[in-house]
Amino acid sequence: MRKISFFSLMFVLWATAGYAQQDAQFSQYMFNGIYINPAYAGYKEQLNLHTFYRNQWSGGLEGNPETFSLALDAIANDGNVGLALMVLKDQLGAESTLAAYANYAYRLKVGDVSRLAFGLGVGVSQYGLDGNKLKFNQPDDPRQFNGMQSIIVPDIRAGIYYSSDRWYAGASVDNLIGKYMNYTKDPSILIPTKMPHLYLTAGGLITITKSVLLKPSFLLKNESKGPTNLDLNTFVLLYEKLWLGASYRTGMKLFKKDNLQSNLSTTDAVVALAEVYVTDRLRIGYAYDFAFNKFRDFNYGTHEISLGYSFIPKKIRMLSPRYF
Repeated sequence: MRKISFFSLMFVLWATAGYAQQDAQFSQYMFNGIYINPAYAGYKEQLNLHTFYRNQWSGGLEGNPETFSLALDAIANDGNVGLALMVLKDQLGAESTLAAYANYAYRLKVGDVSRLAFGLGVGVSQYGLDGNKLKFNQPDDPRQFNGMQSIIVPDIRAGIYYSSDRWYAGASVDNLIGKYMNYTKDPSILIPTKMPHLYLTAGGLITITKSVLLKPSFLLKNESKGPTNLDLNTFVLLYEKLWLGASYRTGMKLFKKDNLQSNLSTTDAVVALAEVYVTDRLRIGYAYDFAFNKFRDFNYGTHEISLGYSFIPKKIRMLSPRYF
């Protein structure tokens, strides 16, 4: 397999995104929505720990993205309030991100098992850029630097989330204030600007037999300076113990964006996913992404592992909202 350097990758990514920094992406987001929507906080109605590790474009790409995230959420006030803490560490070649968010959701009961939640997340992110890992085309480029650039940026995210025992839908937006920070106006700081991301998601649960459930869903992600992405997902739950599924991820041209190339490939990846309930408390998941973009010949795909643990076990029930 041919090797490609991170520096070539950075050139493509920066030219494509117009110096806007994309959020870290997880293929198994549907198993814990707190990563994209603060209104998901407390959804599982028990003290729940969930973690992801993602190694993207592994095996052949120097400086490939690696992301780790940890979330802890619970309920309060008889289930009317959800609380969640999320920490994320992301590394992409010379770029690094360390972020932490406190999330609050007010959960209205709108039916026997239905909830409508309004969420707000407040956090802080540290963005870094290691100049020692960058190579400039012109040795006398005035922007060239050695050492480390680092900034700390506050952030706000908000969302709404509805769930019943058969379907769910949510909308959220993050990075609401990052682009207004003073560092974005300083030409000596090369750290890409964090732009708002909009997420729209929905899904449902269909009973096939007593032992087989079908769960289709989608996620639409849009960033003002980057491509719009759509994930289409289908899962089968077998005997209330094993999720097996697949996702198709593609770019969409919903909005005119002058900074993007007109001939960008729209097909991104297909994903194979599985999650197993080892016990009533413990679940383990794995996803493998196979990309169709220009880097497919330079890597062995993307691997993602997830781990979930419920501190107060609850018996899995047919058509339980926990399946969302």
